[in-house]
Amino acid sequence: MSAQIPEFTPSDSSTAANPLTLGTVVSEQARRQPDKTLLVCDAERLSYVEAEQYSAHLARALITLDVGKGTHVGLLYPNGVEFVIAALAAARIGAVVVPFSTFSTTREMREQLIHSDIEVLLGTSSYRSHDYAQRLREIISAATLDDSGRLFCPAVPQLRHIILDGRTTAEDAPHNVSEELLAATQDDVDGSDPLTIVYTSGSTSAPKGVVHTHTALLEHQRNLNEIRALTPDDVLFCNSPFFWIGGFAYGLLATLVAGATLVCSNATDPGKTLDLLESEKPTVTNGFAAGIAHLAQHPSFADRDLSSMRRGNLYPIMPAELRPGDPELRHNMLGMTEAGSVVLLSGDESDQPEHRRGSYGRPAPGFETMILETDTGTILPPGETGELCLRGPYLMEGYYKRTREECFDPDGWFHTGDLARVDADGFVYFLGRSGAMIKTAGANVAPAEVERAINGITGTAVHVVGLPHPTRGQTVAAVLVLDDPTTFDGSALREKLRAELSAYKIPTRFAAVRAAEIPLLSSGKVDLRQLRKVFDD
Repeated sequence: MSAQIPEFTPSDSSTAANPLTLGTVVSEQARRQPDKTLLVCDAERLSYVEAEQYSAHLARALITLDVGKGTHVGLLYPNGVEFVIAALAAARIGAVVVPFSTFSTTREMREQLIHSDIEVLLGTSSYRSHDYAQRLREIISAATLDDSGRLFCPAVPQLRHIILDGRTTAEDAPHNVSEELLAATQDDVDGSDPLTIVYTSGSTSAPKGVVHTHTALLEHQRNLNEIRALTPDDVLFCNSPFFWIGGFAYGLLATLVAGATLVCSNATDPGKTLDLLESEKPTVTNGFAAGIAHLAQHPSFADRDLSSMRRGNLYPIMPAELRPGDPELRHNMLGMTEAGSVVLLSGDESDQPEHRRGSYGRPAPGFETMILETDTGTILPPGETGELCLRGPYLMEGYYKRTREECFDPDGWFHTGDLARVDADGFVYFLGRSGAMIKTAGANVAPAEVERAINGITGTAVHVVGLPHPTRGQTVAAVLVLDDPTTFDGSALREKLRAELSAYKIPTRFAAVRAAEIPLLSSGKVDLRQLRKVFDD
C-alpha cells in the first residue's frame, strides 16, 4: 500500500528546453539580486554576484586542467566561501562535485579518492587538528609528475591534480580560457547530468557514493523550500556540514534556489557564534539540535537577542515561545543521502494532538512510500511496522559503480532499511534502522522509542543498544550523557519508565558517561559497537 499525501505539488518551472542546473540557478540569482549576500560564515561574506564571478574565474582555470563534463572533482573544505566557489565552479562546467568529510582519516581519504575516481582534488591543507597535506603525502608517496605537472600514482590511479589552499577568488589565478569557451562549456551541461556524488556516513556499512543529478536535486530543494516557506527575504542558519547531504542540499543548494542568505559558523568559541547570530539575525534555523546545544549553555545566552528566529528545528537557541513543551508533539524530519536530503517533513510547526506523537510528517512532494513486512515482503496496511521503501523522480540516480538492480527493486522502489509505520492520515513514524532493532525474548524493541521515553523523563541525550544475553538473545541497555554521571539514579529512572514503556522495553542495564566519553565514527555519528564496551565487566 502506498501512503503518500503530499502537502504541495512539485514545481513545473524546469522543462527539457530550459534545464535546471546549478550554473543556471547561480547566474539567474546573480542577475536578479547581484549585491544580495549569499553566504556568511564567521568573518567571510559572499554575495551572489561574487559567487557568479569568482566561480566563473575558477571554472576557466579548471578547464585548463582538462576538467569538463563528467570529470570528478573532490572538495576537502569546511563550510565557507572556498567550498561554495569550488562547488559552483566545478558544477557549472559539468564536472561532478564530490565532497570529502573534514573528519576523514588517511585510510578513509584514500578509499574515497579511489572509489570516486577523483581526477582533481581542491581543498585546504589543514583544518583544526587535521593535517590533510600530510595525509595526502602519505597517500601519494609513490607518485610521479609529468612535464605538464600532472600527477601519476599507482595508489590513486585517476588522480591528476591536488590543489590545496588555492587562491580560488584571486584575479591572477592562471587561465587562458575565453568567456566564449566557458559559456559553451556551460551550455553543454544538462539537467540530467550528475551534479554530485555524496558519500553516506557508513555507520552501518561501508560508505556508498550516492549520485544525484542537477534538476532532480534542485527541484527537490525547491519543493522543500515551499513547505518550510524559505524565500529570498529569509536568512537561514544551518549547522550541517556542506560535505553531508543536509548541509549541501537542504542548506546550500536550497539557499541558492530560494535566493536567500545562508549563515554558518566554524567557530569553536560559542560566544563568537552567538555574536554572529545576533548580528546576522537569521529567520529560519535547520540542522542538528545536538550540535548547537552548547550555545544555549553559554553564560551570555540569556542576554542574547535571537528574536529574529521564527521558524525551524534548532529549538534550544530559538525564542522561548517557539520551543515545544514536548518535542515529541512536534513533527520531526527524516533525511537521507539517497533521497537528496529531507524526505519526511511537515510545514506545520505547531504542537500536534497526542495521537500524532512522534510523527515525522508526510512524504515530500514527488515521493511515494510503501511499508513492507521485512521477512516476507508483504505490503503492510496503516499502523503496521515494517521497512520504509521510497520511489519517485527525486531519488538518487543510484550508487556509484553499482547497477540499477543493486539499488532498486524491479518496480523502482528503494528499500531504505529503516523501520517505520504510516497512520491512516498518511503521517509517517520513523522507528530506527532495521539492523538496530533489539530482539529480546522473541520481542522486537526499537531503540528510538526507548530513547525518546528516557529523553522525555531526563531531558538528556541517550543511546540505546542491545547486549548479548544467554537466554533472552539480547537485553536492552541505555547509555545516558550527563555532565556529572555520579548523580545518575538508574533505579529511579527505571521506575518512571514503567509508565511509559512495556516491561520488556525497559533497559535492564544503564550507564552514565560524559559527552567526551561517547565514541564517534569519523562521520560524527555515535560508534555503537564501541559504545557497548561501557558495559564490559
